[in-house]
Amino acid sequence: MALGRAGTAAALPLLLPRRPAGTGAAAAGAEPPGAVVRVPWALRVRLQRGAQRRRRGHGEAATAARPGKLLLRSRRPELSQPRWQTVGRWEQPPLVSAGWKHRKACGDYFQLEPSQEAAPALQAPPAEAGQGPTFAELGLQPALLAGLERLSIGRPTAVQRLAIPALRRGRSALCAAETGSGKTLAYLLPLLDGLLGRPEGPAAPAGPAAPRGLVVVPSRELAAQVGAVAAALCAPAGLAVRGLTGGGAAGGLRRQLRAPPPGPAVLLGTPGALREALRRRFLALARLRWMVLDEADTLMDDSFTELLEEILAHAPLAAGAPRPSGPAEERTQVVVVGATFPAGLSETLAKFTDVSRFVTLTTQCLHHLPPHVQQKFIRLKGRDKLPELLQLLKEHPSSGRAVLVFCNSASTVNWLGYILDDHRIRHLRLQGQMSAAARAGIFASFQRGDVSVLVCTDLASRGLDTSSVQLVVNYDFPDTLQDYLHRVGRVGRVGSKAPGAVVSFVTHRWDVDLVRKIETAARKRTGLPGMDSSINKPSPKGG
Repeated sequence: MALGRAGTAAALPLLLPRRPAGTGAAAAGAEPPGAVVRVPWALRVRLQRGAQRRRRGHGEAATAARPGKLLLRSRRPELSQPRWQTVGRWEQPPLVSAGWKHRKACGDYFQLEPSQEAAPALQAPPAEAGQGPTFAELGLQPALLAGLERLSIGRPTAVQRLAIPALRRGRSALCAAETGSGKTLAYLLPLLDGLLGRPEGPAAPAGPAAPRGLVVVPSRELAAQVGAVAAALCAPAGLAVRGLTGGGAAGGLRRQLRAPPPGPAVLLGTPGALREALRRRFLALARLRWMVLDEADTLMDDSFTELLEEILAHAPLAAGAPRPSGPAEERTQVVVVGATFPAGLSETLAKFTDVSRFVTLTTQCLHHLPPHVQQKFIRLKGRDKLPELLQLLKEHPSSGRAVLVFCNSASTVNWLGYILDDHRIRHLRLQGQMSAAARAGIFASFQRGDVSVLVCTDLASRGLDTSSVQLVVNYDFPDTLQDYLHRVGRVGRVGSKAPGAVVSFVTHRWDVDLVRKIETAARKRTGLPGMDSSINKPSPKGG
């Protein structure tokens, strides 16, 4: 009786070779010549699909084995992607991480291979532009050129070639560039050039400090770093630079603001210390010529928003704001700097200035994964992370190769520190819940190379110069794609001796969602999704 599907004669005939008579149990009742065995339709389809999968697997394996360097290396060769292979914009490529939410995926990994040697910021300009302009050809003051020579800085990077001419024209701007591309000099050089080109008389000797330039940064470590660069640039010109950070008594704020007459020309500070100095009238912003908001995505965090708005309210940002030493139509030049930007940035700025006047300056590699840094993603169980980390640290002994280990919370930093102590691995810890006294000097000690391992939170992922770091370990996978970009930007920076590498431990199901987006962007060679690099027109409610 023929078998069918749903009672129909859908069974497909399959002719099988007749077995020799007299063999096995069939000898007693051999099939008659020409017998036909009917195979059910569902079984036939299953067999055909299995054959297709095997053929496709062999074809992909052959493709992966084709000579050539790889863009993505997988534990499973059939999922590796060579550099020559391109993926269309609307095409969905096969992902290594597609099945990583299953518990059996633990132990799987893939690795993004470097596709170039140098950082994108150091790439030469187009051939028609020759070697590109030098700092002198960009029109900077001789005193600043002398400062650059003291810093042993030769030619400008891509973001500096883009930003210096635009900011020298006095426009407020949003400067967005990849991490480690030289953004600090991109805004300091043109803004300091403006101060030297338009000298002003001294402020009242008995009054509060009245700087002409202000840089707002989210952390004391970043304030110290940017302040050191600004001081080296300003020394030949005789401009005083001061840093203002909190964590002490009010008398400490006053001492930090002291400077020889005519007072500090440039002030760098954290939001909390600046607000306190303004409230106590140790500081006045009436003479301000320019203001920089560095690492804007961190400054727009909920913990900083109220402080930042109070600082912006004291600055003469709006058109027509009174200025004691200039015409009323002049405005304070505002420069917003970062590698990523939050959604509410335009609404906050629109309360104090006209955001439609901002010019946007962005580099070509903005929001792209760094093509010169090796990045490895390992699917692990939570209990396997610590042994894997210890193995990595043993493979990178204390030989000048600095290592950053990122955690998502201060408690994890402390716990991991105790474990490293037990294994006699010298390290430093840096997290935001430490007191000001405990944090003082920790990052500077790490930069000097006193200790080669730093266990930290995302406090160390924003803006800090980590040119000595050659390995970043994401012990906890970051919560957002923006955080991943900032962490991976700690290696392969301008001034780094080696491109470095990043190793990420993927343990949670929600981590897998981010990894899939990163893998898709890497295969398609596009920027990471959901990033904003423009000052959008604010909503009526925000205006």
